Amino acid sequence: MAGFFNTLPSVLDQGIIWGIMAIGVFITFKILDFADLTVDGSFATGGCLFAILTAAGVPVPLGFLISFFAGAAAGLITALLHCYLGIPGILAGILTQLMLWSINYKILGQASMPINSRDALISMNASSGVYTTIPIVIGIAAILILALYWFFGTKYGSSIRATGSNEAMAKANGINVNARKIIALMISNAIVAFAGAVLARFQGSADINMGRGAIVIGLAAIVIGTTLFGRLSKNFALNMGFVTVGAIIYFFVFQFIVYVTNEPELLKMLSAIVVAIFLAVPYIKNVYIKNAKSKHQRAKEAK
Repeated sequence: MAGFFNTLPSVLDQGIIWGIMAIGVFITFKILDFADLTVDGSFATGGCLFAILTAAGVPVPLGFLISFFAGAAAGLITALLHCYLGIPGILAGILTQLMLWSINYKILGQASMPINSRDALISMNASSGVYTTIPIVIGIAAILILALYWFFGTKYGSSIRATGSNEAMAKANGINVNARKIIALMISNAIVAFAGAVLARFQGSADINMGRGAIVIGLAAIVIGTTLFGRLSKNFALNMGFVTVGAIIYFFVFQFIVYVTNEPELLKMLSAIVVAIFLAVPYIKNVYIKNAKSKHQRAKEAK
């Protein structure tokens, strides 16, 4: 088990970084009620763009910022396809994701690219004795949650939440729902792309396929976090924090299963099984457990 515990700091880092990505998915999936598959592409866009920019000598903070806005542009494409061309949300996301695969390849010029992140503040290869990545990514997640908590508490942010809750009612109250969807999708994918850039910095490489399965991990993080901790509080900021914790739990469980089986070729299957289990928990809880309790209660009353 010593080998497993030695990997925990890296697993925690990855969990928090993917938790940041999951916050972006949270905006579309939970707030806007929009299943956005763009994230598989925009996550890689952030990583690929960051890699090529830093290789060209662009400062790291500026690289993060440009990746952030590139993700927003990806979200804008999906929003325009859906809102003004009448393409269903899921299909619009798939179309943008397909476009981004080619764009990411053009950005990178190859399938993958290494990034010199040794001794960087965010790195899994730091040779110095001071481990800085964990507090930095926690700080990034905390700042992001606070910023989103403030924004969605404003009048405009509240109108986005109203659009997701009841689009017809939002229209009846004079809200431009298309504009709200566009902004929400842009914010969501901007966060996702930023997370992709952070992960590329952390692992020291970018890959055009690094976002494959991102939407599944994001949804798993949302389900895990809200299932395990959702009853503790309905506070909007805490719910985003729960999503980040959900991503950490997902990666801990995933890493443990990988360590126990010790068969890397089964990683994809194990990942799918882990996600399926967590996604099935709410259904099992609502359908089977509640039904069993209600049957037991009716049986008691019949006696």
